[in-house]
Amino acid sequence: MKVERHSKIVELIGKYEIETQEELAEYLNRAGFNVTQATVSRDIRELKLTKAATEGGKQKYMVLQSQTNFSDKYIRILQDGYLSMDMAQNILVLKTVAGMAMAVAAALDAMHFHEIVGCIAGDDTIMCAVRSVDDTILVMDKIRKLVQGNHGNSSYHHEDN
Repeated sequence: MKVERHSKIVELIGKYEIETQEELAEYLNRAGFNVTQATVSRDIRELKLTKAATEGGKQKYMVLQSQTNFSDKYIRILQDGYLSMDMAQNILVLKTVAGMAMAVAAALDAMHFHEIVGCIAGDDTIMCAVRSVDDTILVMDKIRKLVQGNHGNSSYHHEDN
């Protein structure tokens, strides 16, 4: 249940400008998760969420972006090679264009996501060992945002377990 809740939190803060823990708890309860403010507080800490200023001068929750100045070259390789991704617990599996897995894995390694322990690449598939299930959800969100940078529509794929 925690994995699904964390995934929903990342989705909600990406969709809405959520300013408070109480507001996030309200969204989660409406989505069918029976949560208390204490649970939401713990989730925020575990997901390493931060607050950032909105255009209206208010604050909203967002995923902490520890490093956002990736080389354009690495982002372009990721965007050109990426097809889809899915998770199995703390294993992230990325599908790429045939022959691009090694290049995309090298680009991911060069981006130094602290959540990713290491990647193994074949011809069109990459398996990334990620530190935790929560970190896997965060990495998927970061990759989706990088891929969508120039592509309005990504083939981002995540199935809830």
